[in-house]
Amino acid sequence: MVGLTGGIGSGKSAAADEFARLGATVVDTDAIAHQLTEVGGAALPEIERTFGKDFIRDGKMDRQRMRERVFSDPAAKTRLEGVLHPMIREESRRRIAAAAGPYVVHVVPLLIESPDYRRRVDRVLVVDAPESAQLARVRARSGLAEDEVRAIVRTQAAREARLAVADDVIDNAGPIEALRNQVAALHQKYLQFSRP
Repeated sequence: MVGLTGGIGSGKSAAADEFARLGATVVDTDAIAHQLTEVGGAALPEIERTFGKDFIRDGKMDRQRMRERVFSDPAAKTRLEGVLHPMIREESRRRIAAAAGPYVVHVVPLLIESPDYRRRVDRVLVVDAPESAQLARVRARSGLAEDEVRAIVRTQAAREARLAVADDVIDNAGPIEALRNQVAALHQKYLQFSRP
């Protein structure tokens, strides 16, 4: 099991998509969190009980309102994590148990900050990019202001801390083709590790 991590906008999703294309089983905690908070999501009743009806909009969690709340109120962030994290862990376990690929890529943005997830993986793969690239990518895809993106970056492990624990690194400072080539090489390596 490979734990794939990296800062916001580093290219984790692009790398995970490429691993999936090559046949790995990808279990993405962010994707699970989105499913839990979308229309009909299992976390919505508890989010509404904890934060109130104002945090549910169009039948799903109001992400913008929740983002503003948790970044201005550490206690609210802890409460939200208390709702979501156990559900995410349980769904991750279920999907990993059902994995059909030769190995699992477990995408965990906060892998470095989460000892429980670190213990579950055999290798840590960090997708790395310069902060300027991270900021540009996140702003382009989300429309968030630069100061909002910087606030998110500050809540995550420092780039140096991620690189210090990495078994493998994908340098995603360049074009998508360079990322794909690095994933292809790692895929071959992981296939060798996963053979009995």
